[in-house]
Amino acid sequence: MLSLPIIVSTFGLIFIAELPDKTALAALILASQYRPRDVILGASAAFLVQTIVAVIAGSLLSYLPVEPIRIASGIGFLVFAVLAFRRKEEEEEETERKDITARGSTRPIWLVSFLVIFAAEWGDLTQLATAALVARGGPPLSIGIGAVLALWAVTVLAAFSGQQLGKYLKPRFLNIGSGILFAAIGAYIIISTLLGA
Repeated sequence: MLSLPIIVSTFGLIFIAELPDKTALAALILASQYRPRDVILGASAAFLVQTIVAVIAGSLLSYLPVEPIRIASGIGFLVFAVLAFRRKEEEEEETERKDITARGSTRPIWLVSFLVIFAAEWGDLTQLATAALVARGGPPLSIGIGAVLALWAVTVLAAFSGQQLGKYLKPRFLNIGSGILFAAIGAYIIISTLLGA
């Protein structure tokens, strides 16, 4: 059963966390060299596959005892917060440029985009956050829909207007915002679990 509040809250969390992420940078870099449509097609397919993997992993973890999983999920969100605060945009952008160049232009652009985004998203904060949300007992389909819509929205923004957005949304502030959001969610999960709420 779908839950609109869960879809919306998941969308918000993943959207904010993904904006300053390396996969958004990869989409921006790809779109600066190739047609945005091809970049969006490949990136969207990669995000769909990665979100399905995250939902399945979270669903499997949900079969474990509830309290330890919730505590681990809360700790995970606190770790995600620290990682968001420590994210280095310049280093990630340079890494993504090298990866895109190394893949060459002999493949279709949508496939290059798929491969770059798939590799960049594997084990990424947003993928792990999606799995953690499912593991703590959230409805998998609603969380999956919210997460994939957020990832697609960031991809479209990065592909079509990334350079313009960069003038207004500074990555450092987005990192701080996503770090605060992750920390608040992690603290809430741990405190509510310990208090039996």
